[in-house]
Amino acid sequence: MNKTMAFWSILMKDMRNYYLKPPNISWGIIFPVSWTLMFFMRSGGEMDVRGILPGVMALSILFGTTSMLAVTITFERKSRSFERLLLAPISLNLLMLAKTTGAIFFGIVNAFVPVLFASFIIDLSGINWFVAIAGVVLIAITSTFLGLFIAVSVSEVFEAQTFSNFFRFPMMFLCGLFIPIASLPTFLQPLSYILPLTYGADMLRFSINADGSISIWISLLVLIGYSLALFMVSTHNIKKKWIY
Repeated sequence: MNKTMAFWSILMKDMRNYYLKPPNISWGIIFPVSWTLMFFMRSGGEMDVRGILPGVMALSILFGTTSMLAVTITFERKSRSFERLLLAPISLNLLMLAKTTGAIFFGIVNAFVPVLFASFIIDLSGINWFVAIAGVVLIAITSTFLGLFIAVSVSEVFEAQTFSNFFRFPMMFLCGLFIPIASLPTFLQPLSYILPLTYGADMLRFSINADGSISIWISLLVLIGYSLALFMVSTHNIKKKWIY
């Protein structure tokens, strides 16, 4: 079987069955709007849209990718349709790249939903779009592979959601999305620099508000390193747990 055709067929199947479904498209719109509305109400109507935009974008990617991938892989594993994919004459790495590419695209699209809404409210000139897009893509890849790691670590869909929240909710408060890391208690600040989302959110702040605190090159290396490590650990666990 042509590897490119196999990759494309698996990707298109997932796009049709999961990512292009109306409930998932609406999730990608409702989630960032809900967060923006929450900050609007909290600020009494005087919200710094540009200031919260990097955090809302990062959060939209994190929740969109981890939710979708952790649930879809676990669901297919539970229904035994994933075992049929394992019989395909392609490498496990290519198979998992095909399974995760849809979630990466989903996360990237999710990231630009709040940007679209913000463009109707504020002037978005001056944004370094090259760094912004690089940050969005790397956050989407890292978050997707985190979702893969979670999916491979559990056996039930509800366990995937619970395990996802174990990572996601600490990241909301520790990664500098809405609360500066320097404002956190001293004993929590080292934890912030262990989490990959810290580096992605810093790239977005640098590109949108020019106030990043971490070197772009360090952020790039950390995010690429996390992506490779999560993918390698996940495929190792699939070979160990799911292939006999």
